[in-house]
Amino acid sequence: MRKALLVINCIILAIGNCGGPLISRLYFIHGGNRIWFSSWLETAGCPIILLPIACAYMHRSRTADPTSENKFFYMERPLFLAAVVLGIITGLDNYLYAYGLSRLPVSTASLIIASQLAFTAVFAFLLVKQKFTAYSINAVFLLSIGAGVLALHSSSDRPANEPNREYILGFVMTLAAAVFYAFIMPLVELTYKKAKQEISYALVMEIQLVMCLVATVVCTVGMLAKNDFSVIGREAREFELGETKYYVIVICSAIVWQGFFLGGIGLVFCGSSLLSGIMIAVLLPITEILAVIIFNEKFQAEKGVSLALSLWGFFSYFYGEVKQSKKKKPDPEIEMDSSLPPKTLESNV
Repeated sequence: MRKALLVINCIILAIGNCGGPLISRLYFIHGGNRIWFSSWLETAGCPIILLPIACAYMHRSRTADPTSENKFFYMERPLFLAAVVLGIITGLDNYLYAYGLSRLPVSTASLIIASQLAFTAVFAFLLVKQKFTAYSINAVFLLSIGAGVLALHSSSDRPANEPNREYILGFVMTLAAAVFYAFIMPLVELTYKKAKQEISYALVMEIQLVMCLVATVVCTVGMLAKNDFSVIGREAREFELGETKYYVIVICSAIVWQGFFLGGIGLVFCGSSLLSGIMIAVLLPITEILAVIIFNEKFQAEKGVSLALSLWGFFSYFYGEVKQSKKKKPDPEIEMDSSLPPKTLESNV
């Protein structure tokens, strides 16, 4: 069952990780300029999570012992408070990322976000005592160098009519978003480990719902401060692709981004926070290619070098994990012999 959940969450994360940035960038390049509204959309689709939670509840109703209590929500107060804290951090992270994406091409923003794997590794070590190998350290180093190469040549793909200061600020904000998200994933893993109740996938969805609701509230406060709600109608009428497509983009953005968040914390449940970070890095080339095809973004030499270093870093980590798992795998012959009675073992010597 866990393997099936792992595959499902990988697919969900792939849809959200690749589709989310593209839809958000589509909003910005065709006339959208409300950053708090864009960050709000990243988590506002969270009520959709109620559907699988309801399905899980009905499944429990049919299969559970009639004498046992079946509740719609199983989350207890300590876990709820932890999810609220995670939601506040997520809301701030949403704003940082939305600001960066409003200033940077998707391909550039994706390469910067790929550096979150290095930060995830550090936070995973500090918070959940993640063990490292020479391969994982090499991966962290390569991904950090890849982001550094991009930073040294960051002005070469600056969109037309955008001030250099705004572009650099977008770069810094996106990097900050990567750090925040890298902190959130190990914190989610720590929450699972410290929880005083059994963590099931249904409970993971409840955590996701609370996190996104709180993050949406944080972004709503930002929208009220910037008076975003009063200008959405005018922005829709002035949108370059038309008012109808404006609302289609808004709705699709809210739905697709839920895939990113649910897939991310789902992988933490099925594996670890580091696995979640690695999957995001793996999906980088797909997002890069889609951005170049859809938005005709430039793909200069420095992006190619950064992409190559990112892929090298991932394969280094993946190879190390495969090698490590082979070492941990018991020898079937030894395992078979150890299961024999003592006298049989003596007779075989």
